[in-house]
Amino acid sequence: MASVTSRKVSSVFRKGLFNDKVAIVTGGATGIGKAITQELLYLGCNVMIASRNIEKLKLAVDEMKSSPSAYGLIDCIQCNIRKEDQVKNLISRTIQKYGKLNFLINNGGGQFPSPAANISLKGWNAVIETNLTGTFLCCREAYQQWMRDNGGVIVNIVADMWKGFPLMSHTGAARAAIDNLTKSLAIEWAEAGIRINSVAPGSSIYSETAAANYGDSKIFEHRIPLVPAKRLGTTEEVSASVCFLLSPAASYISGETVKVDAGASLYSTMWNIPDHNKSKPYKWSTDEESDKPNLKPNSKL
Repeated sequence: MASVTSRKVSSVFRKGLFNDKVAIVTGGATGIGKAITQELLYLGCNVMIASRNIEKLKLAVDEMKSSPSAYGLIDCIQCNIRKEDQVKNLISRTIQKYGKLNFLINNGGGQFPSPAANISLKGWNAVIETNLTGTFLCCREAYQQWMRDNGGVIVNIVADMWKGFPLMSHTGAARAAIDNLTKSLAIEWAEAGIRINSVAPGSSIYSETAAANYGDSKIFEHRIPLVPAKRLGTTEEVSASVCFLLSPAASYISGETVKVDAGASLYSTMWNIPDHNKSKPYKWSTDEESDKPNLKPNSKL
């Protein structure tokens, strides 16, 4: 196995905030998920990370175990969140190892850029099943196996899909559905003492993993003019929002989605619609005279 290097991790929250807590982070070996895992460990949480790639998981565990900033325990389980039996196994083995489950962070997911017209049914189903169905299965199993009787906190990671998601319509549809699922479960499961929220990282959150996945090292730089802060965001900024929602400071927040995008979702879009004449107005009449304004004075009082 390749050698691993650790880096110093800190947090805006006090050390020991999550002592004796247990969390699952899907997709916790890379990118945003890794940042969340590292901060949880710093705060004293015991963490189980999961993804399909066992080699990446083991490498990440070795790295984070060796960090002097890790005050919690970490382990990993290979899991394809699209597979119901594997999700059941993830939840049950985590409870067996650590004795409980306080937090679930549904960060695992995946997508690929493509015009909607070119997305095959297989590609569509893969993205919907991974992002939406996988999130649902993890939520349901966490509820059935532990949180229904013991409470807990769930945070779902979604995306900046508030203006649609051109070239990513499959994941836009899935993430919008998760936003609604979050609201539904926040109501259904409130009586069990469960809070559930979502965090929506902007498309300007930079990570080496994301840049590598898209095969373009400059893809994030193109987004800077579209961000009010005029800079890229960091995975640590997403992690801090997740940890806030997990913390007692958010004890009265449920069913919400927090956007971590510096206001970009309010500001602009990368999608450009070229000039065209395909949009025809609706009219009651095709009579040209009816288009002319009535300049005669109204004589009726």
